[in-house]
Amino acid sequence: MDVAGMKENARRVRLDVLEMIRAAGSGHPGGSFSAVEILVHLYWNVMRIRPGDPEWDGRDRFILSKGHACPALYSVLARRGFFDPGELLTLRKPGSRLQGHPSMRDLPGLDASTGSLGQGLSIACGIALGLRLGRSGSRVYCLLGDGELQEGNVWEGAMTASHYGLAHLTAIVDRNRVQLDGAVSGVMEIEPLVDKWLAFGWDVVVADGHSFPSLEKAFEHCMDTDFPSVIIAETVKGKGVSFMENTHLWHGRCPDDGEYEKAVAELLGGER
Repeated sequence: MDVAGMKENARRVRLDVLEMIRAAGSGHPGGSFSAVEILVHLYWNVMRIRPGDPEWDGRDRFILSKGHACPALYSVLARRGFFDPGELLTLRKPGSRLQGHPSMRDLPGLDASTGSLGQGLSIACGIALGLRLGRSGSRVYCLLGDGELQEGNVWEGAMTASHYGLAHLTAIVDRNRVQLDGAVSGVMEIEPLVDKWLAFGWDVVVADGHSFPSLEKAFEHCMDTDFPSVIIAETVKGKGVSFMENTHLWHGRCPDDGEYEKAVAELLGGER
């Protein structure tokens, strides 16, 4: 898909996320919005998938380690054809397949149940090892939040991937610099981030997480390396809605009527 098409998809996904959270009365708009372009690019231009056959053995695998951003993933899966977009407004409702964090037993297209931060990369390592044992050519992608990198289990996974030479594993860090309680640097500093990943034996590339050409170059780079790779995607928390951007206040909050209408108007108004 070309850049114009992906930009329109990203706009549609943000509108979906806003509508879903508004209907549910709860959810996580900030971290969902920062990950939109990453997810759109992955599902339309990078990963080998068959929406009509979600259990296809030859598919690439994706793990949303920052599971609270699942509204964005649900929208992408629906718009990509894994299930009817009409189901999106059931987010967080009793009996819904779209729970507040991803449940792979309930929804097609999910390769892991996530939500407890820090576990996704280790899950991805296990899947990658299993695929290699099965002589599969499939790749594994794992999206993490930057605040999540404060969890020790992330670095155990990083060591595992390097030790076993999992070159078919790519991690993406949603580097929006804001977490639940405030700035990542204020809660627990994670810099020097590039040097940390390099020290753990990973190939590192930095990208603009809201630029499709930048993401394309980054993912192409990761296809041609002998090491596990990580894309540090520079993003904006709450991207697309001015009053939600770069603040922890919209990490997990539902907009009221006025805020919802203002946000929709901004998203429909085009690029800022």
